Amino acid sequence: QVQLVESGGGLVQAGDSLRLSCAGSGRTFSYYSMGWFRQAPGKEREFVATISWNTFSAYYADSVKGRFTISRDNAKNTLYLQMNSLKPEDTAVYYCAAHRITAQAMAGIKNMDYWGQGTQVTVSS
Repeated sequence: QVQLVESGGGLVQAGDSLRLSCAGSGRTFSYYSMGWFRQAPGKEREFVATISWNTFSAYYADSVKGRFTISRDNAKNTLYLQMNSLKPEDTAVYYCAAHRITAQAMAGIKNMDYWGQGTQVTVSS
């Protein structure tokens, strides 16, 4: 069993930065690929970034590539998302997820083994 709790969201201006964290519980945190997904009002949840269990591989949506960086610290059971150069279109609820699948495959599926409760990110223009 893995429980995930996101933090770090907030209200920022366009061009600002934020770092989201996702604290995981359970000894098996390091067995899972981890990812960030987001859902804007009136839209479906979408892939943002995923990272393999050993941090060797990371994948990004085209819309965030070059601006966002996903990382994880398995010793701390924590997943991160560094978001730079934020844009109003980045406004959404951001969710972390864990799944026992490759990070590449995780980017293309909707159902995950575990989801966090989400954290709101609002970017004003």
